[in-house]
Amino acid sequence: MDLGVIDLSRLQFALTALYHFLFVPLTLGLSMMLVIMESVYVMTNRPIWRVITRFWGRIFAINFVLGVATGLTMEFQFGTNWSYFSHYVGDIFGAPLAIEGLMAFFLEATFVGIMFFGWGRLSKLGHLLVTAMVALGTNLSALWILIANGWMQNPVGAKFNPETMRMEVTDFGAVLFNPIAQAKFVHTVSAGYVCAAVIVLGISAFWLLNDRYKGVARRSMTVAAAFGLAASLSVVVLGDESGYALTDNQKMKLAAIEAAWHTAPAPAGLTLFGVPDVAARETRYEVQIPWVLGLIATRSLDGTVTGMSELVLKAQERITSGVVAYDAVERLKTDPANVVQRARFEAHKRDLGYALLLKRHVADPRTASPSLIATTAWDVVPNVPLMFWSFRIMAAIGVLMIALFGAAFVLTSLRLHTQTRWFLKLAVLAIPLPWIAIELGWMLAEIGRQPWAIEGVLPTFLAASSLTRGVLWTTIIGFTAIYGTLAVIEVRLILATIRKGPFEHDEDAYPVPDAGSAGRGATRPVAADPIPA
Repeated sequence: MDLGVIDLSRLQFALTALYHFLFVPLTLGLSMMLVIMESVYVMTNRPIWRVITRFWGRIFAINFVLGVATGLTMEFQFGTNWSYFSHYVGDIFGAPLAIEGLMAFFLEATFVGIMFFGWGRLSKLGHLLVTAMVALGTNLSALWILIANGWMQNPVGAKFNPETMRMEVTDFGAVLFNPIAQAKFVHTVSAGYVCAAVIVLGISAFWLLNDRYKGVARRSMTVAAAFGLAASLSVVVLGDESGYALTDNQKMKLAAIEAAWHTAPAPAGLTLFGVPDVAARETRYEVQIPWVLGLIATRSLDGTVTGMSELVLKAQERITSGVVAYDAVERLKTDPANVVQRARFEAHKRDLGYALLLKRHVADPRTASPSLIATTAWDVVPNVPLMFWSFRIMAAIGVLMIALFGAAFVLTSLRLHTQTRWFLKLAVLAIPLPWIAIELGWMLAEIGRQPWAIEGVLPTFLAASSLTRGVLWTTIIGFTAIYGTLAVIEVRLILATIRKGPFEHDEDAYPVPDAGSAGRGATRPVAADPIPA
């Protein structure tokens, strides 16, 4: 393979994936917040909560449409740009994606239409149920996508079949309940909830700063403060669980995040600051908190966090073992009934993927020298400086989110949020931060898995299609142009919706109970702003 083609294929998929994930978190979080807001409307029968729900529903709709459009592109890229990946593991990887489309996405898309056009046609409770189904479908979509991605990180419940030369499912239950997938799901969904809470908080703060729509802004901010505080605390707690999952399943990723070049005495300290030196294979100017990493990663005082140097030695052993499996597979191609070669393969099959790493340097891994195997073993180390700093920036933003929502919760509880202008300005400025953290989180997950497309099974450089650089540059430029246009449309639509405000042409800023309809929630329009309770 032309390694330039591999890099361009990775770049194209990274651009589309990172762009698509600008929309997913907001969809996840807003769907849940809509359920909360509409539940308050159903319980209190106050028209203002109907107005609030419909406004944030419009923001949800704009975001949902763009998210679907960009997500479809990613699905096609598995076939166009990563055809060998699709061939090699499609029986396993494709199943969660198919279930997501048949169950979660269809459920979500169907009820989205009913949610938007069902106002006035369904009972209040019926419409709330529809909104809840949209939220359920949205979160189920995330679950199945992350089950697929989690299997790439920790390929359980599957084995390589030398007769078909493909990976096949052996235990679908293990795929579903993969610890990496479950940890990624709860952590990712919680991060999406934080994104939505920040949007609601920031837009509400913008209105309060400009003395507009105070009734809607106050109530929206109250919901966002409580929801965001719970979500931001969950992100930290569930992020800790993700770190624990890495200890058993992705030791190299954890070591790279901490720039741990060597195994430290237990319990390991958490590095707050340092400068990873890849050439010297050490981290300069380290500032550590004693014991913390050991407690997070092993839940004990005597468990060790293995360093990258020791993991490379283990990879060297696995490459050597994998060469035996590779040789057995090659012999089984010509003599499938050979019992001796079948036994050799079974004894070394879990290391077959490591032998494939040698194909980056030689056509036949069996011809690799011990020195080449030792050099190739270092290929399993990802980009340490990028991992190290991405994690620390992400974690810092997580702490800032807890502080922001903690302050919001206190101020809304004391009803001081409308008077505290410094906080309102901070809430507006904080809007981009969760997206930065989430994009860095995805970079950690995917770059930390390199050089693997499927951890320990299929190297990335073997997974791509046989394309040309010209084709890839054309599609990268095309996608960038199209997505840039969509981004402008998205931002303009959302800004126009914010400027227009929460009231539609048939609504008014001051709904007052109609004279003959007391107790039934009917209203007649009176022009005023803001809305009272």
